Amino acid sequence: MKCPYCGYVESKVIDSRPTDESERIRRRRECLKCGRRFTTYEVIETAPLVVIKKDRSREAFDSGKLLAGMLRACEKRPVALSVLEKAVEEIELQLRNSLDREVPSYRIGELAMEKLREIDEVAYVRFASVYRQFKDIDSFMKELQNLLEERRKRTS
Repeated sequence: MKCPYCGYVESKVIDSRPTDESERIRRRRECLKCGRRFTTYEVIETAPLVVIKKDRSREAFDSGKLLAGMLRACEKRPVALSVLEKAVEEIELQLRNSLDREVPSYRIGELAMEKLREIDEVAYVRFASVYRQFKDIDSFMKELQNLLEERRKRTS
């Protein structure tokens, strides 16, 4: 760390402690050349997560939009908001933990459907019907049959 007084590039850390919000670390340093003390702050640098949409345009990931879509699917269903918020947090964490900084929108939709399948099957079908844009009743019925088959496997 460069000394703000003499410009020397080496210093030693005298004291470290988290800030009140615990989002940064405050460090007291002493310059090894002039001996003067100064304070630095260390923060976590987060890289933005970019969504590649169907039309190939890009936009920043917005967890609020994901939550809004999942809320619409759960309308008039016995699903607590806290459950959906936790699901969105898990999806975002999974995306951020991947090495990719750009994520196709279909990947986010697939993760949302996986979570909704676990939370509420009706909400899952609602979300899937919009997300997958079923062309006709046959493709919709096929999705319902897959869901029923999975349920049978879980209970047997």
